[in-house]
Amino acid sequence: MSNLPDESFRDTISTINAEGKRNFIHPKKPSGPFYEKRKLLSYFLLVFLIASPFIKVNGNQFLMFNVLERRFSIFGFAFWPQDFHLFVISMIVGVVGLTLFTVAFGRIFCGWFCPQTIFMEMVFRRIEYWIDGDRGAQIRLSKQKWDAEKIRKRVTKWIIFFIFSFFIANVFLAYLISSDELIKMVTEGPANNLSTLIALLIFTGVFYFVFAWFREQVCIIACPYGRMQGVLLDNKSINVAYDHVRGESTNGRKKWRNGEDRTAAGYGDCIDCNQCVVVCPTGIDIRNGTQLECINCTACIDECDIIMDKVGLPKGLIRYASEDEIVKKEKFKLTTRMKGYIGVLTLLIGVLIGMLFLRNDVEANFLPMSGQLFQHNGEKIRNFYTYKVVNKTEQSFDNVTVKIVNYKGEIKLIGSPVIKVPKQGLASGTLYIDIPENLLKDEKVHLKLELYNGDKLIEETSTNFQGPRNFN
Repeated sequence: MSNLPDESFRDTISTINAEGKRNFIHPKKPSGPFYEKRKLLSYFLLVFLIASPFIKVNGNQFLMFNVLERRFSIFGFAFWPQDFHLFVISMIVGVVGLTLFTVAFGRIFCGWFCPQTIFMEMVFRRIEYWIDGDRGAQIRLSKQKWDAEKIRKRVTKWIIFFIFSFFIANVFLAYLISSDELIKMVTEGPANNLSTLIALLIFTGVFYFVFAWFREQVCIIACPYGRMQGVLLDNKSINVAYDHVRGESTNGRKKWRNGEDRTAAGYGDCIDCNQCVVVCPTGIDIRNGTQLECINCTACIDECDIIMDKVGLPKGLIRYASEDEIVKKEKFKLTTRMKGYIGVLTLLIGVLIGMLFLRNDVEANFLPMSGQLFQHNGEKIRNFYTYKVVNKTEQSFDNVTVKIVNYKGEIKLIGSPVIKVPKQGLASGTLYIDIPENLLKDEKVHLKLELYNGDKLIEETSTNFQGPRNFN
């Protein structure tokens, strides 16, 4: 007979029944100190998520991810396509930071900070409790025939879910196209922005599907972060964990009986009340150990502490703890792997800060016109160029001129006497440069250019100038 623990629970998930059909979970409404703290944090994060696209810092949107125009704004810092390397490093810093956090503290991000969990548990689930009632009432309603009461509750819930999904889709759109553009489209009306309205309804449908039907399966099936736990967690990682040493003891669990000496009988402190299971939003039994589905929401901790308090046993049977703390009574300490991640994260943050300080507010490119050779213009040689000037500031440049630093020459814009660059915008066009032939000592020379807005130097750049081959 095998002494290996029963791992059959890992072969199935609670959201799919034995027939392979969707099994909806109806968790008990949580309560307790951790839940109250989660509510406060969640309400703060909801305000942050909703308000961020509409807050301006130095004229820039606080958070914007305009992938269509490749423009990003993070904490009020604007990033253009020319700054893509900075955006990539910022994302790497975020990934490494989240990895370090997971190695040390498990999947706490999912239960406390993830937008999916916040909207699901603190918005849509609470609406469900308000309309359908707690766990028992929801189960009875799901089995109830489609009478007037069930139709009224279902339709009311679906309509409210759709309204909230539509609102979330609008906020999501503000992150993508900017809040100014969204407000402009709203004031213009849907008839003038049909394509945007269709995209908005598609996003609304996606959010409605996620929060009304797919729900916790996002965390279990779709989210790749949960899959990372298998390679990131070890016995020293802190998780929401069941103290199996205390809970099982010698003879395992047993239902509570008043007056019974459980210690003498060899029974653990777990009274097998199953409350940690019915309160779990992903439907797992935390007593089976660390599992992919666990999002560290702490609902089972609160529920277990309430039961322990009622029967007069010490709290903390389920708590934040590592496997080594439970088995070996070892306190948390930084491991070599954690120190390595801290070192990499510190280095990346240092590189990012340095690159941010070296970042230019104005960038200019002058490229020789494709397929265009130099021309003789009397005693001068003429080259044609295309130029692009990017202005990342909130100040418009209405009188930009270009000067050659290391050669005596003349620059002429084609089609405009000066370059005008709007704030947070760019200007492009064509120009030509004339340089006396007798000054050209080589077939190709390097020109240093300076850009001025009026009398103020705003950028320095360079380009190549092609001339005739010198046979002397």
